[in-house]
Amino acid sequence: MLRVSQVKLRVGHTWSELQTEVQKILDISSSQLLHLKIYKQSLDARRKPDIYYVYTVDVKVSNEISVRRKKRKQVQYIVEKTYTLPCFSPSTLASCRNHGNGRNHTGANSSPIVVGSGPAGLFAAYLLAKAGLCPLILERGAPVEERIADVSRFWETGALNPNSNVQFGEGGAGTFSDGKLNTLVNDKQMRHRFVLETLVAHGAPESILYEQKPHVGTDILIQVIKNFRESIESLGGIFHFHTCLKDIVYAEGQRKGIQLQEIIVTTKEKNNVILKTFSANKLILAIGHSARDTFEMLSQKKIPMIAKSFAIGLRIEHPQEQINLSQYGVSHSPYLPAATYKLAEQLENGRGVYSFCMCPGGFVINASSEETGVTVNGMSYHKRDGKNANSAIVVTVTPKDFKLMNESYRNSNLGDPLPNDALTGMYFQRVLEQKAYELSGGKVPVQRWEDFLHNRAGETLGKLTPCIKGEWELANLHTLFPAEITASLIQGIQKMGRKIKGFDHLDALLSGVETRTSSPVRILRGEHYQSEVKGIYPCGEGAGYAGGITSAAIDGIKVAEAILESLSQV
Repeated sequence: MLRVSQVKLRVGHTWSELQTEVQKILDISSSQLLHLKIYKQSLDARRKPDIYYVYTVDVKVSNEISVRRKKRKQVQYIVEKTYTLPCFSPSTLASCRNHGNGRNHTGANSSPIVVGSGPAGLFAAYLLAKAGLCPLILERGAPVEERIADVSRFWETGALNPNSNVQFGEGGAGTFSDGKLNTLVNDKQMRHRFVLETLVAHGAPESILYEQKPHVGTDILIQVIKNFRESIESLGGIFHFHTCLKDIVYAEGQRKGIQLQEIIVTTKEKNNVILKTFSANKLILAIGHSARDTFEMLSQKKIPMIAKSFAIGLRIEHPQEQINLSQYGVSHSPYLPAATYKLAEQLENGRGVYSFCMCPGGFVINASSEETGVTVNGMSYHKRDGKNANSAIVVTVTPKDFKLMNESYRNSNLGDPLPNDALTGMYFQRVLEQKAYELSGGKVPVQRWEDFLHNRAGETLGKLTPCIKGEWELANLHTLFPAEITASLIQGIQKMGRKIKGFDHLDALLSGVETRTSSPVRILRGEHYQSEVKGIYPCGEGAGYAGGITSAAIDGIKVAEAILESLSQV
């Protein structure tokens, strides 16, 4: 197969024009072009509004040998690579099947157990199921069909289900964040491609295979997740929803070291919450970044973990047409997607301020998971046709900051002083969310940029109306953070206004508080992806090893590979 790069066409071109341009580059006739597919697509807007699509395409031609002899820089001969599931011992697989195909709810069970059904948990379970190991997937929240109803009810009424919300439930937190699939992971084993192809096979648009900034959209992602679950079930995986991990039991032997023995969960059956015990020798902890009660339990059980850096800040909204005009030179075009941006500023105080999780044509959403806290996120539907663009503007905070911030909140009436341990960052998140809750009585607090600058509540909106999923109320966000963080946000947004015209417009809208940018902890693991407690595999974003849907899915794949490798050595 031949790969042709730097195929450049103006936006609005047809498929026929793409074929003709490829034929020109290869110097072949239309009859010699047997097959063409897009491998990569990007936008070149450096000379806006004269904008081009730039393609890399894979082609099959009838005269490949003669074409290859011409040796053009744009043309390469390639051998297509695909992801390959690792080999494992057939005898081990037979042993697992003889233990009841993993269907024992209690007692002896050799099937791996996956806690959490976000991207890390689902992809780990999918690979284990494809290998015939019949994993059990435990999810504290609801199946995605029920979950969407719970989330919609919360946005409409403010009635929060603490176990089924934007953070918890089938699909994980990424279900309600646009389904962006950007990643910086450099993976020669083709795991990244495998993730995208698997999503497409379950209903995601095929364009995610080649777009520069692929996304699915929350509306489509919901059906993709349902289809994915059904595939795992058809391969022997078993889902237990409304089932929350409460305890783990492990023993220390003289020769075997610390060894996982069983886990204890609470689960709902016929509206009753009951305790249930599972025996387990392989436990994947794909718990997500918001499972605070689980983090506390793991800390109490002395599972090694440390505090890690994350970022905090506010969401900012602008008219999408304003962002389009800045990025494309036109406010609207039927041939261009809603424009995105990615901004970062380094300040004189040493802080970095950057945009995060940018949602073109999207919504700010109330993403709370605790009844006395408010946190926000952003999401878009597949068409990204909402009136406003939004993104988080955040400042990185470190374990050193948590200690200093601890002192500043020591006299707060929001709870006990923040402990100086692995969970310090988690408790700091909670304090900020509780302050945001108090600002607006549980609604999303909103403020004009001009009012934020002058530290005043403000009583009216300007020309921009917020696009928010959930109830909102005008409030003063200025005092949410320690003074240095607030000053950093102000300086950062002002600097960003020099890059995107109108970014610091006085009517731009802020909302808060953004705290769940990534996990506040890292659950430590060794080179074989296991905790010090053998049999426990921390995994994905919640465990501190990923930063989005795709990287979390890849981490889930790596953990599944490690388990298959360990079984093949039995």
